Amino acid sequence: MWIMMAVLSAFFAGITAILAKCGIKRTDSDIATALRTIVVLIFAWVIVFATGSGENAADIGMKSLLFLILSGLATGASWLCYFKALSIGDVNAVVSVDKSSTVLVVLLAIILFNETENLSYKLVGTAVLSAGIYLMIEKKQTTAAASSNRWIVYAALSAVFAALTSILAKIGITGIDSNLATAIRTGVILVMAWLVVVVKGKQSQVKTTSRKELIFISLSGITTGASWLCYYYAIQNGIVSVVVPIDKLSIVVTVLFSCLVFKEKLTVKVWAGLFLMVCGTVLLSLGA
Repeated sequence: MWIMMAVLSAFFAGITAILAKCGIKRTDSDIATALRTIVVLIFAWVIVFATGSGENAADIGMKSLLFLILSGLATGASWLCYFKALSIGDVNAVVSVDKSSTVLVVLLAIILFNETENLSYKLVGTAVLSAGIYLMIEKKQTTAAASSNRWIVYAALSAVFAALTSILAKIGITGIDSNLATAIRTGVILVMAWLVVVVKGKQSQVKTTSRKELIFISLSGITTGASWLCYYYAIQNGIVSVVVPIDKLSIVVTVLFSCLVFKEKLTVKVWAGLFLMVCGTVLLSLGA
């Protein structure tokens, strides 16, 4: 079941990147992040109440709560960097760099959680995955739409914070319903996102957001919520070093849709990189 949920997480995450790109053509990336977090929070708490997950909220320990908050802060930082990168770079470019967080997560999971079963599969899979990411990133350095490489800095920071998110969340959701944990984390992200908007003095731009882009931002929030609920169920019940790579297969969905929707062209080298990323993920899954 946890593997199935990881696959669903990847599907919804892949669609999220496309919907988000459509929603930030004119809308500031910080505003978009703050708005879509509202949607994710509502979605998350509806699921909590629908499943009765909130009944044990009072039993959450301080350690779990601390790591959930830290995980939420890391996610918020990752989102802010990710959507800034999306606003100035090609979808395929940003997503490729962001997925490099997988390598860091796998290595940290092996070290911190002692996930050493079938270690050879995991190490080889990580190496193949890294090679695929390298090929994908190499192409982006020559075809990114931005006039500079600023997008790659934001995307790289997004990857680092995303890796921290998974590790911190694994510790924080021990003994807690994953739906409730997702809702708590999202609350932290919402506060962080709006603080950034207020500190930068961008709150007045909320009123100028077009209805069309607001729809896409809201839809991306819904798919994010669905992805998270599946992802943290898988994280809680499965093997982190396997769940994260499967989730990162969302890049396949994103690449296919970016070709169809945004007409982004891919070279043979990039297709080879994507193929290696899939093969590396399959090897990591065999390590389960």
